[in-house]
Amino acid sequence: MRKIYGSAADALDGLLQDGMLIAAGGFGLCGIPELLIDAIRKSGVKDLTVASNNAGVDDFGLGLLLQTKQVRKMMSSYVGENAEFMRQYLSGELELEFNPQGTLAERMRAGGAGIPGFYTKTGVGTQIAEGKEHKEFDGETYILERGIFADISIVKAWKADETGNCIFRKTARNFNPPAAMCGRTCIMEVEEIVKPGELDPDHIHLPGIYVHRLIQGEHEKRIEQRTVREA
Repeated sequence: MRKIYGSAADALDGLLQDGMLIAAGGFGLCGIPELLIDAIRKSGVKDLTVASNNAGVDDFGLGLLLQTKQVRKMMSSYVGENAEFMRQYLSGELELEFNPQGTLAERMRAGGAGIPGFYTKTGVGTQIAEGKEHKEFDGETYILERGIFADISIVKAWKADETGNCIFRKTARNFNPPAAMCGRTCIMEVEEIVKPGELDPDHIHLPGIYVHRLIQGEHEKRIEQRTVREA
């Protein structure tokens, strides 16, 4: 099966449609699939639901899709540094489903494992628990959270072989593995593609069976907040 595509637009060809659910890897601007996000913006697809820890910043990452009003709903952990995200949410233009970070990661991982739901103590007694099934285990109350089954996943890795086995670099791994797992089709962008066998099997973070389409490209890798010590 062909996995390597020449560009982000080619890799997304035939997959995008209005109203779809997209799982996106990354945390802030770290490890985000910036090339795929830009291709989605240029496609004009709209009414999207995006499951991602946050929405980047105003002029980069998923914030670009908020600027063009292509996102109808975010499934996120926090609004973060994105003023447009906050404005759209507070004005009622954007639907927001808040998730504790661990719950969001586990919802993605569960979807990738074929698990439709799981019970967790996180959020019990808060607004997170409103409208959700409650159940007691050993005298403790838990709430039911649903696994996320996305139409597509867009993720970013450091290096992959031609079959999609990949390695993430340090903290850029973040939400990328569970996001990759929960998409019916996973599109991954990387900085380098190597031949099969060139990656140490013990170093693989995500096996290629989860990756359906693969692109290589140049990345800006913008820093969200640069902090340096005084001279």
